[in-house]
Amino acid sequence: MNPRWYNFEGRYDMIKFFKLIQEHEMYAMVRIGPFVQAEWNHGGLPYWLREVPDIIFRTDNEPFKKLMQKFVTLVVNKLKEAKLFASQGGPIILAQIENEYQHMEAAFKENGTRYIEWAAKMAISTGTGVPWIMCKQTKAPADVIPTCNGRHCGDTWPGPVDKNKPLLWTENWTAQYRVFGDPPSQRSAEDIAFAVARFFSVGGSMVNYYMYHGGTNFGRTGASFVMPRYYDEAPLDEFGMFKEPKWGHLKDLHHALRLCKNALLFGTPSTQPLGKLYEARVFEIPEQKVCVAFLSNHNTKEDGTVTFRGQNYFVPRRSVSILGDCKTVVFSTQYVNAQHNQRTFHFTDQTVQNNVWEMYTEGDKVPTYKFSTDRSEKPLEAYNMTKDKTDYLWYTTSFLLDPEDLPSRLDIKPVLEASSHGHAMVAFVNKKLVGCGHGTKMNKAFSLEKPIEVKVGINHISILSSTLGLQDSGSYLERRQAGVHSVTIQGLNTGTLDLTSNGWGHIVGLEGERKQAFTDKGGEVQWQPAVFDKPLTWYRRRFDMPTGEDPVVIDMNPMGKGILFVNGEGLGRYWSSYKHALGRPSQYLYHVPRCFLKPTGNVLTIFEEEGGRPDAIMILTVKRDNICSFISETNPGHVRSWETKDSQLTMVADDLKPRAVLTCPEKKMIQQVVFASYGNPLGICGNYTFGNCHTPKAKEIVEKACVGKRSCVLAVSHEVYGGDLNCPGTTATLAVQAKCSKRQRTAEQ
Repeated sequence: MNPRWYNFEGRYDMIKFFKLIQEHEMYAMVRIGPFVQAEWNHGGLPYWLREVPDIIFRTDNEPFKKLMQKFVTLVVNKLKEAKLFASQGGPIILAQIENEYQHMEAAFKENGTRYIEWAAKMAISTGTGVPWIMCKQTKAPADVIPTCNGRHCGDTWPGPVDKNKPLLWTENWTAQYRVFGDPPSQRSAEDIAFAVARFFSVGGSMVNYYMYHGGTNFGRTGASFVMPRYYDEAPLDEFGMFKEPKWGHLKDLHHALRLCKNALLFGTPSTQPLGKLYEARVFEIPEQKVCVAFLSNHNTKEDGTVTFRGQNYFVPRRSVSILGDCKTVVFSTQYVNAQHNQRTFHFTDQTVQNNVWEMYTEGDKVPTYKFSTDRSEKPLEAYNMTKDKTDYLWYTTSFLLDPEDLPSRLDIKPVLEASSHGHAMVAFVNKKLVGCGHGTKMNKAFSLEKPIEVKVGINHISILSSTLGLQDSGSYLERRQAGVHSVTIQGLNTGTLDLTSNGWGHIVGLEGERKQAFTDKGGEVQWQPAVFDKPLTWYRRRFDMPTGEDPVVIDMNPMGKGILFVNGEGLGRYWSSYKHALGRPSQYLYHVPRCFLKPTGNVLTIFEEEGGRPDAIMILTVKRDNICSFISETNPGHVRSWETKDSQLTMVADDLKPRAVLTCPEKKMIQQVVFASYGNPLGICGNYTFGNCHTPKAKEIVEKACVGKRSCVLAVSHEVYGGDLNCPGTTATLAVQAKCSKRQRTAEQ
C-alpha cells in the first residue's frame, strides 16, 4: 500500500459513520491509535510500515513517531472539519491514543516511557476539545485519562493513580473473540450485568461494551488465526440480531441506572459492610431525599439475606441488587426478566437450485523450481515476499537421487520434514500431494512430517505456504516472521538429506488470484465442469438471493481450508478441517450480507487448498423466531414498573409482580406456543422440559394471551396457572417457548 494513499470511501467513510451516530442521538469514542489491535490484521498498522528504514513500532523511534503523528493529525483534522467533536457540537466525547501499552512500556523500558509521554503530548496538541484516553495504562501521562479493559473492572482495577481522573471502562468484554481451533465460549448476561452494576457502585463514570455487535472480519482483515466470525456472543450477534437475554437484560440494567442518575451524578458516596463478601455502596443527597444503594454479594456459591437500613433483602450469589430509592429493589443482576431466544438456521431452495459447479484447478499446475522466480539459497521469509497482498507463497526446490540413495527395504519410505514459522502448508513431491500441516494461534511454528515417494533422478518439492493474517500485538511486531525455513528428507539409504540450503524458488500468490478468478465475472481463467475433492482448486456456482429479509449464511462444513467470495466480495478465510477439542470446526457458517447480493445470478467462488465437496455446501437463512420466557414468581418486578419524577422513584405499574413479556421480531407475530409450564420447568430456550410441579392448563392460558399478536404480557403467578406453591421442588417459575412467523396476507388484503 502506498503510504500517501488513504481511503475514506464506501464502507470506509468515517465521517458518514459518526454522522449516523449523531443522527441516532448516541455518543462515540474515536480510538485513533493508530495501533488499535482489535484482533485486526497487524493491529491496524499497514504492512508498508515494516519497510520503512530503521523503523521500530510503538517506541521512541523517530521514523515511527513521524508517521504516527501524520496519521493522527490527518484523522483529527478530518473530524474537526466535519465538526464532529463534542466541543464543536458533535457526538465524539473521547479520543484514544495508542492501545493497551502498559506491557509494551515494560518491554521497551526507557524508550517505552519516552514514547508514551510523547504520544500523550502529541495527541493533546491536536486541540480536539475533548479528553484523551489510554486504555490499560495506569500511569497515563499529563492530562490523559487511563482506562480499564477487562471483564470485572469494578473489582480488578485500582483506577488512575491521579484520583481526580474519572473511572472509565473502555472495553467490557461481552464474550471472547475466537480463533481457529477454539471451542465455543460464552459469557452470561447475569455476569456482565453484575460487573457493570458493580463498576458504577464503586464510582465508575462510563462503561463501553466490547463488542456490543459481534460483526464479521471480511476478506483478509482478521489477525493471525482470528476467525471471520467475531464476538458472535455479543448482545447483537454477528448478523445484527438481538441475542436474548443478553440484549434485554443489559437494556433493563441501564434503565435502572438511568432511574438513579441524579444520585449517581451528584450524591455523596459511602460504603457499608453487610457481612463476609456482602456490602452496600450508597450515593445520597439527604436534603433532597435522593438515594441509590447497590447491595452486592460476592459469594460464588452462597445466596444470602442482609439487613440494610432496618430492612431485610435477599441477595443471590454473585449479584448486585439496585435499590432505586435505597428502599426498593428495581433491578437484580441475577434475576433475568428479559425474554430469551434461540437462533436457528434454515435450509433454502437456493441450495439445490442450479447447484452446478465449475472449477479451475491449480493442483494440476504445481510449480517446480525450473519455473519459479525469486531464487535464493534458502527459503525466504513469507511476509517479506507477499507484502500482505496474498496469503499464499510457493516454495520450490529440486534434488537428484542416485540408485544407492533409495531405501533398500520396501517397507521403508523416506519422510519429508518441512519446518515453518507459520501458519499452514500443503506439500507436494513430484507434483503429488503428500499432506497438510499447520500451527496454532499460541504456537504458530510447526513441522510437517509425511512419508513420500521418490525416484532415481530429479525429484521436485513444491510447498504452498499460507498465512492467516499478521500478528496483532506484542513488541517488535515489525520483526515477526512466517513461512518455510528448513526442509529435510529423512530415511534415505545414505542418511538425511538437508535441503535447506539447496537453492529455492518462490512464486508469490496463486494463479487464480493473478487472473482474478474470485470476481463475479470469473476472471481470465478457463472454467471447466467440476470434479470434486481436488486440492488447490477454485470452484464456483451461481445462486439467487433467498427470499425474505432474514440474514443469509453459507455452510462451509463440507470443505477443508481456503477462502470464499460472493460477487467478488471476500467473506473471509474458512478452515472446516481444523477441529477444536469437541470435534467440530471453530467456524463453518459464513455471513453473506444481503447488500452483497443481487436478486439473481450471484456468484459464490471458493479456493480450496485441501479438497472438499462444494456440491454439499448449503445456503441457509438465520432466524431468531423461537422466543422464550423463564421467570420465577420470586423475581422482582420489571424495572419498567418505575420511573423517576422530580428525582423521586415513582411506581407506574398496577403492582410489582413480575411479568413475562414476549415480543417477536418486526413484521412477525406469535404463530404457536410450543411449550408452557408453571412450576419447576428445566432447560434452555428451545429445549424446555416439564418438572414434577407442571400445571397442564398453562399452555392454553398462554395461547389465548399470545397467539396472533406480535407481543404479549403474561402474569407470573401461581393463581393464574393453578400452580401449587407447596409442591416439593417448585421454583414458582413460568417457562414459555413461542414461535414467531411472518403475518400471512389474506386474499382480501
